[in-house]
Amino acid sequence: MRDQAERLRERMQQNNHERKTKLITVTSGKGGVGKSNFSLNFGLGLNEQGHKTVLFDVDLGLANLDVLMGITPKKHLFHLLEPNTTVWDIIEQGPGGLEFIAGGSGFTQIMQLDEEKLDRLFTQLNPLQGYAETIIFDTGAGFSNESIRFMLSSDEVILVTTPEPPAITDAYAVIKLLHSRNPAITIRLVINRVTSDREGKMTADKLAMVAKRFLNMDLHTLGYVSDDPQVSKAVKQQRPFLLTYPQAQASKSIRNLVGCYLENSTMTDLSTNGLKGFLAKLKNFIR
Repeated sequence: MRDQAERLRERMQQNNHERKTKLITVTSGKGGVGKSNFSLNFGLGLNEQGHKTVLFDVDLGLANLDVLMGITPKKHLFHLLEPNTTVWDIIEQGPGGLEFIAGGSGFTQIMQLDEEKLDRLFTQLNPLQGYAETIIFDTGAGFSNESIRFMLSSDEVILVTTPEPPAITDAYAVIKLLHSRNPAITIRLVINRVTSDREGKMTADKLAMVAKRFLNMDLHTLGYVSDDPQVSKAVKQQRPFLLTYPQAQASKSIRNLVGCYLENSTMTDLSTNGLKGFLAKLKNFIR
C-alpha cells in the first residue's frame, strides 16, 4: 500500500500539471569554488520563499551534497530501474524541507543504458513536472561529457566562480565551450567568496566584457556571495549555513540572489520546455 506522503505528492502534482518546471544546472570551471554549497543554500532559499525546489546531485564520483546536509541517501537515481520503484521512493528529505535526489556514484552508467531502460528511467522522472517549480542539477566542475549534456539540456546555467584569476580563467573556458555548442544558451554568473560587492562586480564585469568582445555574448550576473567564516563552520557541522547561521553575511547574500532570481523567473519561465523538454534533449545527447 502506498504511503500517505506519496499520495499527497501525486495529488499535488496533478493539481499543478499546468505549472512549468524550470531546469537549472549549476556548474563551475574548477573545483573548490563553493559550487555545491551554493546549490544547496540557494535551493533552501527558494524553498524558504515558498518556491518548491528539488535538488539533484549529478556530480560524478564526487557527490557531496549529502555530506553538506549530514544525510546518507537510502536510494539514488538508478533505483528507478528496479520494479515498483517510483520517483517518490528515491527523494530524500533534507534540512529545511528541501527535497533531494542522489545521482549515485556510477552516473556514467546512464550512457550505457539500452533504449528500454533509458525510457523507463526518464518516464519515472516525469511526475516531477509541475510538482517542483525549479529543479537544480548540481554537476561536477569542469568539462565532463555528462556535465556538458546537462548544461546544454537545461533552461539555464548558473556558473559559480570566485575572484581568483585561475577560477576566472576556468569559468571563461566553460562559457566559451557552451557558447560554441549553443550560442543562445543562458548563463548567469554567481561570484562567490567576495570581500565586497565592488569586488564581485569587478569580477563579473571582467567576464562579461571578455565574453562580449570575443564571443559577442551577453552574460547575466545573478549576484555575489560574501566570503564568510560562518560558511566553513557550517560545513564542519554538516549543516547548510542558511539554516545554521541565518544572520550571516553569506546567508544575506543568498537571500538577495533568491530575490533576484524570483523577480526575473516569471519572464524566463515562459520560455521553459519543462522537465519533458529537458529529458528529451538529454536523451538525444545520450543517443
